[in-house]
Amino acid sequence: MNQSVSIEALIEAALLTQSEALSEKILSALTDPPLSSDELTSILEALQIRWQERALNLVHSAEGWRFQVTRAAYPRLASLVDVQRTPRYSRAVLETLAIIAYQQPVTRSDIEAIRGVAVSSNVLQTLQDRGWIEIIGQRDSLGRPNLWATTAGFLSDLQLEDLSQLPPLTELGELVLPDLNEPAVDQSTAEELSEDR
Repeated sequence: MNQSVSIEALIEAALLTQSEALSEKILSALTDPPLSSDELTSILEALQIRWQERALNLVHSAEGWRFQVTRAAYPRLASLVDVQRTPRYSRAVLETLAIIAYQQPVTRSDIEAIRGVAVSSNVLQTLQDRGWIEIIGQRDSLGRPNLWATTAGFLSDLQLEDLSQLPPLTELGELVLPDLNEPAVDQSTAEELSEDR
């Protein structure tokens, strides 16, 4: 027997069943004719209110709309996550990502100047594979080096709408980050430099 589904229920089902965020264009096209911007906004606001006191919240990011586990519920649900599927990133990867996020667009040599050490191709590849950084062009200088910047996926994973919502560097706390104003030199590099003299 055919049972009609309300537009709100249809959008809710789409958001709950898709692993990726859905854009407003995709959501409005679920109906024929497509929903107007005001109609869609009204439905999304109603869904946000309905899910407000639950372990899932409807959130908006640079990539679109999606349901996401709340911070309060995540620690208890973390045990259900396959440990092998939860990547742990090295200090080099996190430092490189932070430099790109806060200084973009940057070249590899810019990153190396700030970190004080060479940037491994594996570090950039890891961040590319994760979908957090991409090449957005080349600097108009000798060798035309690639310019790196963060992606919409990076913003979505951090639940940000744009880069202006990144926390101030002073609030990063536990994240190990070299001084962006003064190039850092790690101990091994300092030892290598002193041995060369």
